[in-house]
Amino acid sequence: MKNNIWLDGLRSVARVGETAVIAAKAGIKYATEKPSNAKLMRETFESLGSTYIKLGQFIASTPSLFPREYVEEFQGCLDQTPSLPFSYVQGVLDKEFAGRDLSEIFASIEEKPLASASIAQVHAAKLVTGEDVVIKVQKPGVETILYTDLNVLHWATKVLERVVPKVKFASLADIVDEIKTRMVREVDFIEEAQNIDDFVNYLNVSQNHAATAPKVYHQHSTRRVLTMQRLYGVPLTDFEVVRKVSKDPSQVLITAMNTWFGSLMLCKSFHADLHAGNLMLLEDGRIGFIDFGIVGQLKPEVWQACMAFMDALQRTDYNLMAQNMLGMGMTSHQIDTQVLADDLERLFSGVLLADPQQIMSSNPSDLNDIMMDMVAVGERHGIRFPRDFALLFKQMLYFDRFMRVLAPYTDIYADQRLQMGQDIDITSLLKH
Repeated sequence: MKNNIWLDGLRSVARVGETAVIAAKAGIKYATEKPSNAKLMRETFESLGSTYIKLGQFIASTPSLFPREYVEEFQGCLDQTPSLPFSYVQGVLDKEFAGRDLSEIFASIEEKPLASASIAQVHAAKLVTGEDVVIKVQKPGVETILYTDLNVLHWATKVLERVVPKVKFASLADIVDEIKTRMVREVDFIEEAQNIDDFVNYLNVSQNHAATAPKVYHQHSTRRVLTMQRLYGVPLTDFEVVRKVSKDPSQVLITAMNTWFGSLMLCKSFHADLHAGNLMLLEDGRIGFIDFGIVGQLKPEVWQACMAFMDALQRTDYNLMAQNMLGMGMTSHQIDTQVLADDLERLFSGVLLADPQQIMSSNPSDLNDIMMDMVAVGERHGIRFPRDFALLFKQMLYFDRFMRVLAPYTDIYADQRLQMGQDIDITSLLKH
């Protein structure tokens, strides 16, 4: 135990030193090359690794809190990192399953990872009982680095507020606290396992046979190791394959969306990172939902207003959209709902009526532009969006883009197969 404390302490000291060196290099680069503040920050964050990469992704997904140039720049902050040698992964497994013989759990583990991100690495394996599984293994030292970085970040924010007052990082201390809460949860695989169980329970209760999520093997999982059923299929990003194996590609996404909207109402939290890479079309035709590390939560009253807002968006009722924005508790100002409705109509009419071919050929960053335009409309009226609502809305924009690629001339939010209102009949919602 004492050895672990000493090692963690040494890692913390080393991490502070590493951070200082990288920050000094960034200062030199700024003095000599004069890059934009946003670009320099992104490059520095990527050099600093896991914690700061996650922070960059937080900035990219939170246009309501950060300046536009930073949000746009951090769109390129990717979570994919070089893989670690299998010996490191083996070390984590030995430590997490101390006292147990790994050969009595796993018949085999593939040394080459299926994926490697900043926090964890995923390996294919087979249990001694014969089931094909994937093992999500937290990289060594991630937790120590996380807590050290967050402490440094807290100190740095105080300095930043003094040095760069023009940067609009509103309520910076609160933001750091929220980042800490979310990131600590992300490195706790027991919580991720609970998120999966919650989703699977929702599928079972609602008798949704059109979708699934991996079974969690709790007896072979810990805070740092998550063992799950391996799902076989293709990601929805593989559009050509999806078109080949599905008679109606649009139905694939409609099924995924109806399942997701149902989970918003019936689960404790919602999947907040449901890009197409985390959606799979399985060999048996079902939709597979994977990677529940990042989830969102909304207060019941905010959620009710969100659902009403999205229902109004579906029906292009801009006055009702404006009223429900107020119902979300996002402003303390007295505002003219008619003026707000007119602004929303100007924004969304162009988005909803745009030529699909034009949108297909545009840059993926246009989704973020739409989100930030909506934020800008809100700001003009003294409205600030909750982060989880921003995640919710951005997810809908992702769905819109996928549909326009899979089925270019389908107006997804006018499609009668899609139901997203708060008064939906659950039975009809889950029909395939």
